[in-house]
Amino acid sequence: MWHCGKFQFNLARPLVMGIVNVTPDSFSDGGQYASSASGIAHALQLIAEGADILDIGGESTRPGAAVVSEQEELDRVLQVIEGLRGISIPISIDTYKPAVMRAALAAGASMVNDINALQADGALEAVAASAAGICLMHKQGAPSTMQQQPQYRDAVAEVSAFLRERIGAAVSAGITRERIVIDPGFGFGKTLAHNLDLLRELKVFEGLGAPVLAGLSRKSMLGAITGRGVNERAAASVAAALLAVQRGAFIVRVHDVRETVDALKIWNAVNWSE
Repeated sequence: MWHCGKFQFNLARPLVMGIVNVTPDSFSDGGQYASSASGIAHALQLIAEGADILDIGGESTRPGAAVVSEQEELDRVLQVIEGLRGISIPISIDTYKPAVMRAALAAGASMVNDINALQADGALEAVAASAAGICLMHKQGAPSTMQQQPQYRDAVAEVSAFLRERIGAAVSAGITRERIVIDPGFGFGKTLAHNLDLLRELKVFEGLGAPVLAGLSRKSMLGAITGRGVNERAAASVAAALLAVQRGAFIVRVHDVRETVDALKIWNAVNWSE
């Protein structure tokens, strides 16, 4: 079982995390749901489409993105979280700032999705003081520069070693393993070749003792492969999500919830009817 605040999930079947970007500059839907009202409406639509978790973010972490102040991020996300109070699925806050983590958890979030893997001062303590689930993600460099010639000797081994260390740090801080999921960080300081290596070898990360989250939706790696623009990558995103699940991912973080849910219904029917 994976524990996420008051929610518990059986690890046998994959979950769909729907993306709610309350930002003006996210790479795919920047500005589309920037107001609290449109963010709430979009979140409710994703629930209707079958999302198991909502991931709400108030700062874009796309390549080249500028840093957003703590207060601006809080202004963007808190009204949306509070407006969704009482929904039947967990809310995740997509942030690396401890103050935003604490405020979001107090407002009703059940999970923290941290691209910085709780490395900021006070981040471990902010999550440990709650019952929230946590996603620890790998990235190389900062969003503003991470795609400028990322280099690894062995991407899979280096990402795995980093996540192993961060799991250990979280457990030492009092965060139980049952609350932890890990994300290899597709597109966060990785070339297309690095991303493909990580996807091919995704099962390696199961050996770290934490469920795997895969975020491939609409990313530039899919555009590089298909030649499609960012808003024309739904089919590629669904294919990538299915490949990730086949290789052991427990959660897939997606923009196209309805299409991914439908594809996973077919996958589940085939794999669970035997």
